[in-house]
Amino acid sequence: MAGMRRQSQRAIPTMPDFSHELIHHPGLVAGVDEAGRGPLAGPVVAAAVILRVEDCPDGLNDSKQLTAKRRATLEPEIKARALCWGIGIASVEEIDSLNILWATMLAMTRAAQALSQECAHILVDGNRCPQWRWPSTAIVGGDALSLSIAAASILAKEARDRMMVEAAQAHPHYGWESNKGYGSAVHLKALRDHGPTPLHRRSFAPVAQLVLL
Repeated sequence: MAGMRRQSQRAIPTMPDFSHELIHHPGLVAGVDEAGRGPLAGPVVAAAVILRVEDCPDGLNDSKQLTAKRRATLEPEIKARALCWGIGIASVEEIDSLNILWATMLAMTRAAQALSQECAHILVDGNRCPQWRWPSTAIVGGDALSLSIAAASILAKEARDRMMVEAAQAHPHYGWESNKGYGSAVHLKALRDHGPTPLHRRSFAPVAQLVLL
């Protein structure tokens, strides 16, 4: 109607469910996600999870949407109640040698290989799948759509965060216990003042620039 303002409609946030997993039944379906593509230091870590549809923890969601306390609560629940789960790691040396994309694919492959059960299909968060032996589907924003990927995102982030908190004890200047290796102001200042450590990714520009000085 003329003269009336059109009201904008906000999208109703959705929670992940099993709809993507059910498309690929029969057979076991795993979810795979990673943590640590963007930091300047530390490995990239991936997780693979096969959930039990009949025994799934409540409140699973994209790990970035959850508080640290909630992730810490959900991690042991996922491990205890999932059919199986696996963690895969690509080291800083592999990141610098392969580049971050292919190192991420390697970590995801290692996570899937660590599963104790053979899956029929894998759902991967993102826009591409590793070159591996399993049929798989890439889902952009999959950690907010698929419960299996959401569970994997929580395990990957919790595993990597622990690694960086432990690494911070040996390298206390960089604030890894809080920034987890990302390029925070504290981290960048420490890089300038103290230089890179063996855990820094020398192929990433802020670190590479200091190495060349």
